Amino acid sequence: MTTSTETHTTEQIEVAGRRVQYLQGGSGDPVLVLHHSIGNPGWLPVYERLAASRQVLVPDLPGYGQSERPEWAREPRDIAILLLQMLGKLGVGSVPVVGLGFGGWIAAEMATMDQQRVSSLVLVGAPGIQPDEGEILDQMLIDYHEYVQAGFSSAESYQAEFGEDPAPEIRELWDFSREMTARLTWKPYMFNRRLPPLLEEVQTPTLLVWGADDAIVPMAVAQAYAAALPNASIEVVADCGHFVDIEQPDRLAELAAAHIG
Repeated sequence: MTTSTETHTTEQIEVAGRRVQYLQGGSGDPVLVLHHSIGNPGWLPVYERLAASRQVLVPDLPGYGQSERPEWAREPRDIAILLLQMLGKLGVGSVPVVGLGFGGWIAAEMATMDQQRVSSLVLVGAPGIQPDEGEILDQMLIDYHEYVQAGFSSAESYQAEFGEDPAPEIRELWDFSREMTARLTWKPYMFNRRLPPLLEEVQTPTLLVWGADDAIVPMAVAQAYAAALPNASIEVVADCGHFVDIEQPDRLAELAAAHIG
């Protein structure tokens, strides 16, 4: 797994009585980045690219990584509430949010609650809406390395990141993350029927970034987001699967920077 060695710090803050850990790097106006359901393995190259022009904040979502689990949380909307509270405690005003996969769903929920806080959205392969065609791949029904591999455009691309056998700490991160994901997304799996009508009132400028070969979240979900959000556009990244941030970090950072300014 490729991580950056450039300068960043690890910080902690208490939110609703629970510790939230986050990575912070770069300087300037902040951007909040929310990780995938597989957890955050560290300071990734895409974060470093974004940090060239902004202060990048990457929390371990509550219940993931080194952030304490809110036992009462039962849906992604609960995590969105905690993240909005976190931004308030950090003194962050209006901020663009880049949501990767599952993190994109949470970002969308945040925007339905506080458009003044979320200045713009970049949703990358985000679930959260039930697709009209196809289905969201159920990570609970297959081995987790198979799920992660399905998120790449090819087996070779997956192996370039994780090798034939992912490191024990990576597999541990995946397994731990899956437990929390199951708590939050099990019924219904990976979508919220209330989200589409709520999004209709969200004026936040939104860029939907999808890998052309995404085998985890169908393109129909991107189209559903675009139909629900008044100010949304879709950008398809060629030769890329679900994990656009890992396969094409330069391209994603370029798209995000152009969108959020």
